[in-house]
Amino acid sequence: MTGFREQGSGIPLMLLHGISSGAASWHKQMALKGFRVLAWDMPGYGESPMLAVERANAGDYADALAAMLDRAGVWQTVLVGHSLGALVASAFAAKFPERVLNLVLADAAQGYGQAAPEQREQVWRSREQQMALGGEIMAQTRAAKLLHPGAHAEDIATVAAGMRRLRPEGYLAAAWLLAHDDIHGWLTRYGGRFEVWCGEQDAITQPELVQGLALRYGMPFTAIPLAGHASYLDNDAVFNQELLRINEEVRDECTN
Repeated sequence: MTGFREQGSGIPLMLLHGISSGAASWHKQMALKGFRVLAWDMPGYGESPMLAVERANAGDYADALAAMLDRAGVWQTVLVGHSLGALVASAFAAKFPERVLNLVLADAAQGYGQAAPEQREQVWRSREQQMALGGEIMAQTRAAKLLHPGAHAEDIATVAAGMRRLRPEGYLAAAWLLAHDDIHGWLTRYGGRFEVWCGEQDAITQPELVQGLALRYGMPFTAIPLAGHASYLDNDAVFNQELLRINEEVRDECTN
């Protein structure tokens, strides 16, 4: 059973976390009015079991997400993928386009599947080395880098707590996915509309590269001010405002 948290009622909003995070990091979005908010712990994170597939791609994670939504009784959802979650969200949209009310790729990790083999290997090895040091070291050395300079101490603590909770096998499976899959294979297959958001001070997935993703497909791009990589924590006011706008748009579409 894939673990997830939920709160509220209304239009389903499915939140997908990044590689060094988890469902708990979305605490500032859980009480959004007009949404039934669901935040999953992807396979290998939190209480969620590992995928049965070894060397899984984003499509395998998307299948697990579809099964989770089925269990939650959710057919269609607004889907927000953050960082590596954006890669999984793109795969879900490609495989199950009829289930996506709106797709948001935030601070998107685009994957290294199209990169040279030595670069893919380097990405994989560096993540493997990070995990070998353990979640505690990662929390101490990397947590603040996911936020903008001068971030609130409680936001750094949220990121650090997520890193401390990482399960090595889950993190390494996700690192393999990051190193070997590619978002464009999925988005090309999807062919539908989506939005791209990015923290203006994102030092992990650089804003110009994330904006390039939007430009490549002619999709709208939103820069989130005073926000680093974890833009939904750093500037939840703007992030949540954008989600509420989507809520209204979906409602309008449903009533027309």
